[in-house]
Amino acid sequence: MQYIGVVGAGQMGSGIAQVCAQYGYKVIIHDMSEEQLKRCVAGIEKNLIRQVEKGKLEENAIRPILGRIGCTRSLKEFQSCDIAIEAVTEKFMAKLETLQHLDDILKPEAIIASNTSSISITRLASNTRRPERFIGLHFMNPVPVMGLVEIIRGLGTSEETFSRARQLVESMDKEVAISADYPGFIVNRILIPMINEAICTLHEGVATAEDIDLAMRLGTNQPMGPLALADLIGLDTVLSIMEVLFDGFKDSKYRPCPLLTQMVAAGRLGRKSGQGFYSYP
Repeated sequence: MQYIGVVGAGQMGSGIAQVCAQYGYKVIIHDMSEEQLKRCVAGIEKNLIRQVEKGKLEENAIRPILGRIGCTRSLKEFQSCDIAIEAVTEKFMAKLETLQHLDDILKPEAIIASNTSSISITRLASNTRRPERFIGLHFMNPVPVMGLVEIIRGLGTSEETFSRARQLVESMDKEVAISADYPGFIVNRILIPMINEAICTLHEGVATAEDIDLAMRLGTNQPMGPLALADLIGLDTVLSIMEVLFDGFKDSKYRPCPLLTQMVAAGRLGRKSGQGFYSYP
């Protein structure tokens, strides 16, 4: 693989594109918004400068890395990509529309990967004409910092596709965790219900947001409290994953907390909206 397409210039897409470019791959990022593409590239440059300041990157590496990243508002520019990684919003229909467009545009031998954090890879793949060349690559947020990628095989994913995808991930110094195709996979099946329970703890008046996060940070040695982490992930994404878990398992323990539902309805999505469990001026 030499040429990687990334669909979605948000937090996850920009992180994936940055890491791919840092490890020598030519990358093209797609987004419908020209402004979002500009913010994406500016954010990548800012992250690279921060790495230089921390001594993790040579300053003369920044220009070549940025030079390997292109932007487009047309998926037709993905025709030469060896793999396309979808990183759009965590909604089935939004992903399906994107994936079907990619299926029409990509060369026959290209792989489609979804960065979904909860939705069935088999279900997504079955709506394309290449289920054998379809796979789940769930990068962790923030991508340049986190060392794990979950790889999820759909029912039709071929051994060759799995092998090529794993080689790609490992070429970027990421560890691989292999998950069966169940709702939430490994990380989010465990993590998101924990965050949901923290929200319920706040909703029931057990403790303040600050004390809940303090207790979990110092009591369980987590680097970030669950409510602050929810703000970072995006409360809309947390809710979407809880809904996938609830729908997939039909178990009441995965019922989204009413407070989470209310906050998303009110547009309080966390860092990206400026207001979640905490304020972000």
